[in-house]
Amino acid sequence: MNAPTRLDLTPRLEDFPYRLTDNVRYADLDPNQHVNNAVYATYFETGRVTLMKDRSYGLTPDGLAWIMVRLDMHFRSELRWPGTIEMGLGLVKFGRTSVTFEQVVFCDGKVVAAFQPWLRRGIEIAQPKFHA
Repeated sequence: MNAPTRLDLTPRLEDFPYRLTDNVRYADLDPNQHVNNAVYATYFETGRVTLMKDRSYGLTPDGLAWIMVRLDMHFRSELRWPGTIEMGLGLVKFGRTSVTFEQVVFCDGKVVAAFQPWLRRGIEIAQPKFHA
């Protein structure tokens, strides 16, 4: 017998193992007084980078960086200031040379935007050489 499935596929915060909370800033607003669409990329970057830089997950070994190669955003409702957002992040696929996440922004328990970035591995960061 199969496990019961949810009929409503709307993301829920509890679906995401990695979570962060942030504030909507006044500077995030556009002239219509709602969060500018471009700002969502910054919200998602904050969540993604915070996870990737957390050494306990082992996603970014020394000398390695990630390149964003695809960005898919879906806007579901307006977000206004003041407010607090909760970001959920989950790993969809971790391959040999790439990683795909699913990220969602929630406000007051409601999905505001969803995002699926695809990152490629492979930039080696040169360590600076200091001369005595």
